[in-house]
Amino acid sequence: MLFTESLLFFRSVSPVRFLTDREWTPLFSDKQFGILTLVSGTVLTSAIALAVATPLGLLIAVYLSEYASPTARRWVKPSLEFLAGVPTVVYGYFALFFVTPLLQRFVPGLEPFNALSAGLVMGFMILPMVASLSEDALYAVPTSLRDGAYALGFTRLQAMLKIVFPAALSGISAAIMLALSRAVGETMIVSIAAGQQPTLTLNPLVGVETLTAFIVQVSLGDTPHGTLEYHTIFVVGLTLFLMTLVLNSIALWLRERFRSVYA
Repeated sequence: MLFTESLLFFRSVSPVRFLTDREWTPLFSDKQFGILTLVSGTVLTSAIALAVATPLGLLIAVYLSEYASPTARRWVKPSLEFLAGVPTVVYGYFALFFVTPLLQRFVPGLEPFNALSAGLVMGFMILPMVASLSEDALYAVPTSLRDGAYALGFTRLQAMLKIVFPAALSGISAAIMLALSRAVGETMIVSIAAGQQPTLTLNPLVGVETLTAFIVQVSLGDTPHGTLEYHTIFVVGLTLFLMTLVLNSIALWLRERFRSVYA
């Protein structure tokens, strides 16, 4: 369906124009079809989310795997699962009405709709995925490797950094890439908090529009069926599909590569 409907779009818009135009205004009278505008917004918010989720998720995973007592694990793990179960629309309004006003006190020039608050909150949304999958990868490292490190005089921290972490790197890298795919495909947080301003920028202080936010905008029902504007949601969906396909393929490649190196 995505490929078929996208072909109808490319009958009217050349792929070169689609990939090189610097504006995206298919719903305006002056129609421009530069997909890079939406891709830049998606990349910006996802990069901010990954910058938040990766260090925090790895710290939580290391703590749960190597340092936490059974009682602490029983409390922390359900807390992470609770974060994963919160509806994303709740995260979106939290970003818009709490995080953005809070950031505006310290960040001058921050617009009411911006990529920064959306990315930060989205980072906490994907945090459980990074932490849980990374903790599973660390926990799966054989105990014999840890015992061998301790027998050689390694401290617990040294054993973690030099033995356990490299051995689990395949699962950790796959977890990070899968979390990035989840961030790229997120809809409600960016639709509510990042705005719907298709601007080709990497400035997190201004509003942006992501691929998913545009699909939401067009899918509201105001666009006539079968028109060029209608077909834009399919070509944007195809772009999103290809991006997540590439990211998931990279995750699988990294897992197999590091697994063969540290096997």
